[in-house]
Amino acid sequence: MTDTAAAPGTTGATSATSSAPATYRRTGGAGPEQPAAMQSLAARLWSWSSRWHPGELAWFWCEHGGPNPSRRTAHWTHDGRVVAWAWTRSGGLDLQLDPAHPDLLPELLDWAGSRWVTVLDAETALLAALARHGYEPQDGGPFFAHLRRSLTNPTDLPGPPPLPRGYTLRPVSGPADAPARAAVHRAAFGARLSTAGYRALMRTPLYRPGLDWLVVAPDGTPAASALAWLDDESGVAVLEPVGTAPGHRRRGLAVAAAAAALRAARHLGARDARVCARGDDGAPAARAAYEALGFRTYARNVRLARRA
Repeated sequence: MTDTAAAPGTTGATSATSSAPATYRRTGGAGPEQPAAMQSLAARLWSWSSRWHPGELAWFWCEHGGPNPSRRTAHWTHDGRVVAWAWTRSGGLDLQLDPAHPDLLPELLDWAGSRWVTVLDAETALLAALARHGYEPQDGGPFFAHLRRSLTNPTDLPGPPPLPRGYTLRPVSGPADAPARAAVHRAAFGARLSTAGYRALMRTPLYRPGLDWLVVAPDGTPAASALAWLDDESGVAVLEPVGTAPGHRRRGLAVAAAAAALRAARHLGARDARVCARGDDGAPAARAAYEALGFRTYARNVRLARRA
């Protein structure tokens, strides 16, 4: 659905040429315009203080997008430019808001009606704005850390570690590998991802087969994988997802795939890399594996709940 309205309850944003309230156009639904709008805003606003990378959003839409009664998505434009998006899932809210349009936040929150919201702790202006609207940080519980590393030094990125005998590491060759890629992801994460869904991902503009790496077991079954997404404008590559199927874990397979994806991204011009992993002590293994690849934590996700 699409509608046009000034953000309620505010005097609106002002510009150098006009004091009139800003007018925003909201587009809802689960059509292809949603991920495209979300990715465009993420690319335009990218910085190390941003929670979202456009490649990450491409993956999340593949895994979690589409019609679902518990999920709603919308984006807002101003003068034809995407300035915000929101995605509600199971009572929670993920969002991105252009800091030049803080007056839109009340409308966005009213549309979402969510009990809690997740943001990056580096998004200080957004955190302060959410606090003014009654959202408070929730201490304790699992959280995701954001880790980064430079890719500019060719001697400082380790090559893929040796694989156990009989395992092979290679980049995805194209749509013919979609069944294997979907299968290893389902096995690694218990997720519902079909071959058709993975083929749809492969058709998205940001996907590059050379950044999608697969480890195959001696019997020919897919054992581990790592996918990198490169944003050419920022030069930042993000790893999402990285995983290993049960029965093949603790053999360094995911680390080997991730290292290969990072080297391929650097070859294509990536200057930095980022990854998200559980940051709490309840699941230290993934974070330790990324730290072994030279990643270091620089921020974390924060959940805020609305006061009753």
